[in-house]
Amino acid sequence: MASEVEIANAALQKLGAKRINALTEDSVNARACNACYSRLRDAELRAHTWNFAKMRKGLAADVDAPEFGKARSFQLPADWLRMLSPYPEMNLNDLDWEIEGKKIYTNDSAPLQIRYVRQVTDPNEMDALFRESLSARMASEMCEQLTQSNTKKQLLDGGYKSTIAEARRTNAIENISAEPPEDTWVTVRA
Repeated sequence: MASEVEIANAALQKLGAKRINALTEDSVNARACNACYSRLRDAELRAHTWNFAKMRKGLAADVDAPEFGKARSFQLPADWLRMLSPYPEMNLNDLDWEIEGKKIYTNDSAPLQIRYVRQVTDPNEMDALFRESLSARMASEMCEQLTQSNTKKQLLDGGYKSTIAEARRTNAIENISAEPPEDTWVTVRA
């Protein structure tokens, strides 16, 4: 079973640093991991549309209408990190949604159907390549503090870039195309 400590230890291993038993233990390595783990996890989740982090939800309208502008407001879910198109296969650009703080303002009626990238805190729900990318990002982030080596940081940055590229490529392969491929009947006429 995957854990936060396993991800942190993978990062420390890339640095050649001593492993930890918990993010809360009293050591330099644990404090460094604890300081960046959740921040980098959420940044990596928000940066890309990860299949394991997608969520669909119908939101109820807030009881009180907005003071001005749009007709209704909706509270974003507590685990919301980034909005996705509610109907990706249709590529709708006519949504009148505005996100302000943790609310969506719109003239649409309730329930408001949304798709979003959620905050995934359980490493067992994360894709294995995402966990590997997160550990590479953590290693790069902690490198200066734990090793004082600019050369190692450059190597780790390159490792992170190749790891995240592989993770994103694999994630993308698992999605079907939003537009169907052209039929040979049409392309043969060209």
